[in-house]
Amino acid sequence: MDQKYILLRGREVKNIHKLKTYEENGGYAALKKALSMKPAEVIEEVKASNLRGRGGAGFPTGLKWSFIPQNEPVKYVAVNCDESETGTFKDREIMETNPHQLIEGALICAYAIQAKAVYIYLRGEFWDLAHEVDKAIADAVKAGYAGDNILGSGYSCPVYTHLGAGAYICGEESALLNSLEGKLGQPRVRPPFPANKGGGLYGEPTVINNVETLANVPWIINNGAAAYKSMGTEQSPGTKVFCVSGHVVRPGNYEFTFGLTMRELLFEHAGGIPDGKKIKGILPSGGSGPIMKATDEMLDVKLTYEDMAKAGTILGSASIVVMDETVDMTWVASRVTKFFKHESCGKCTPCREGTYWLDKVIDRIMAGGAQMSDIDLINNIAKNMQGVTLCALGDFAANPIIHTIKNFPEDFRQHIASGSSKPARGAAS
Repeated sequence: MDQKYILLRGREVKNIHKLKTYEENGGYAALKKALSMKPAEVIEEVKASNLRGRGGAGFPTGLKWSFIPQNEPVKYVAVNCDESETGTFKDREIMETNPHQLIEGALICAYAIQAKAVYIYLRGEFWDLAHEVDKAIADAVKAGYAGDNILGSGYSCPVYTHLGAGAYICGEESALLNSLEGKLGQPRVRPPFPANKGGGLYGEPTVINNVETLANVPWIINNGAAAYKSMGTEQSPGTKVFCVSGHVVRPGNYEFTFGLTMRELLFEHAGGIPDGKKIKGILPSGGSGPIMKATDEMLDVKLTYEDMAKAGTILGSASIVVMDETVDMTWVASRVTKFFKHESCGKCTPCREGTYWLDKVIDRIMAGGAQMSDIDLINNIAKNMQGVTLCALGDFAANPIIHTIKNFPEDFRQHIASGSSKPARGAAS
């Protein structure tokens, strides 16, 4: 499958991060076009494109925008650049190499819902990147693309960056809003939802979109919904940035239209597995999704939201972590569990206590002091964490453990039977 750059244009156009170069390559033409349209028309165009959110859930973007009540005088746009999912590094590249495309997309969104301001929320470790984005925003304001009376349209919208403190939970939209307000980064009780009065930023209706999602918007406005839907599949149109890491020859970001297979991505483009080793397991959506056994059926699954769901897993943010035959999957389960235990905000008892006990039991297995009944105990703990927390972290922590045991039971049995843990080797920690 041919590579098509809509999002990673920095690989084709040198210095596109600079305003002048961005303008010379069609930059901010979509914003000009959007300002000539009615806000409702912009929403309808994005809705017609069936652009789906790239933060993980895949919710239709235009539909999310349409939930914002137009009669409310104060509304906001919050850009989610927390990017804390394990194995995900796509948003960083977009913001490093092509920040104006994000700013333009966010401003089009703001105009569509008539927002008073845009807040770009970055994880705390992105402090260096935030400085560069601030420079791009300043250039956009100076050129009349942001701030007061944008391009003489009468519409005004400032754009700000805001740094978090490095918490995975703040990638969850309501926890992100709390952090933006200076509160603890913990998920909120819903309803009210962010799109409604009382549920968004400072209690006002708010659209929250991922960086990659908004970076698609200028292309859609410039080229039309029909052109966007002609790429990919009906339920998964457009292009997607796939983050590939772990045991592959060429790790990195790959942008393709939806529909290529896992095998094509990993072996034709990422170079396959080093040293002629066999592939054993795949985390297709970072640490939060069900880990899959690398069968021929799994390798031939199409990388779309719908096909991955049929395969019993999720595409999520498409952070694909590859593990070869040397990897101990019990070790993988242990590392993922420790990550979620550390990142749990502690607000919900099933998540707070569940991650603690999962970690304790898996440590016991790794130390060689477990019994076969401990596998059932792990399953029981994990299943009692699903669907009972304010956000999805409880499910995220349970999913990899349940599916590691399901797909790689021999790795767990070997630890228990041997009575001692073997030296662990893995693709990521």
